[in-house]
Amino acid sequence: MTNGSAQPSHSAGGRPPRASRAAVSAAVADLNAGSLAFVMGTGIVSTALYVNGAGTASAALLWVAVAGFAVLVPAYGWRLLRHRRRFVTDFLGPRSFAFLTLAISANVLAARFVPDGRTAVAGAFLAFGALGWLLLDYGIPIALITAVRRKPSFDHVNGTWFLWAVGSESVAVAAASLAAVTPGDVLPVLAAACWAIGLVQYLLMAGLVLARLLARRVQAEGLMTSVWIFMGAAVIAVLAAVRLTALPQGDTLLSRDLLVGTSVVLWSFSTWLIPLLLALGVWRHVVRRVPLRYDLGWWNLVFPIGMYAVATHELGRATGTSWMTSVGRWEVWFAAGFWAVVFVAMVATWCRPRRSSDRDVSAGAGAAPGSGQPVGPGSTAESSTGSAP
Repeated sequence: MTNGSAQPSHSAGGRPPRASRAAVSAAVADLNAGSLAFVMGTGIVSTALYVNGAGTASAALLWVAVAGFAVLVPAYGWRLLRHRRRFVTDFLGPRSFAFLTLAISANVLAARFVPDGRTAVAGAFLAFGALGWLLLDYGIPIALITAVRRKPSFDHVNGTWFLWAVGSESVAVAAASLAAVTPGDVLPVLAAACWAIGLVQYLLMAGLVLARLLARRVQAEGLMTSVWIFMGAAVIAVLAAVRLTALPQGDTLLSRDLLVGTSVVLWSFSTWLIPLLLALGVWRHVVRRVPLRYDLGWWNLVFPIGMYAVATHELGRATGTSWMTSVGRWEVWFAAGFWAVVFVAMVATWCRPRRSSDRDVSAGAGAAPGSGQPVGPGSTAESSTGSAP
């Protein structure tokens, strides 16, 4: 016979199911608008490894990215349904452009599936990414302009605003990649149009963000890793242009000379940016002694580094510049190593609070929303109220 006071059932990890559900619900409530930067960074490093011939490692990272996408996209929807007020607050806040990672990550995966011969899967991801881009690329600026409760400030300008341009260029990369292996006129024109749109958006945002950095005082604590998107937005335009050059010239409405010339200019500028961004990092962490610890923003570095490696390699191959191709190959390994470091740091950060606070969680306690303790790719990181890029 059983006694009258049944013991509460526990999961295999020793955590009550109710506490586990509460932890998941809290994680979704705290989901960062830019959580899919994890998928973006993993997807582009997978592409870089494929370019270098590391097929097994590339495939492994591809499925890690797909798994992240499969978990985080439904979490976005759950947050919209269950925590609508917080979702809308983020959508109208300084980090609103970070929602474009939803579309960008899908397009990165679409472009990666193309060389594997999975054109149907690539087309599905491109359709999702293009639709998301269309809705968000218009929806975010319209919401920011027309919102009556918003208190606009020049201090709200930050590096995530470059994702406006990255979103357009990601559609161009995915569409050009798919157009190279499928017939039709729609994809080449879409790729060319999005490349041109993204280029103009990049120039607009570059002026705005640079003016913010030069005209306003920047606190070391507020200088976010998202400023690296300054470089990433330029090199993804390089990659899009290079892939457009592989298409028949009459299909893209753009001349090869224009595409290659613009690519060289953008690649040169993005290369010039790297020492500047590194110097700002030294100033932040060495001079001003801001602690160097993992948060979601580190994936904002993984994506530009991986994209720079792929763009350098492909630009070198398109222009017949052997030294550039060789440099790109070496950069691929650096990008892969950096991805591994950030991934290990993410997992270590995710595991540490869970091990140390099992009893707190079982009692319904845990890290408070916005407490600054990120526990995974979807955790809140880099305060959405931060005022610096």
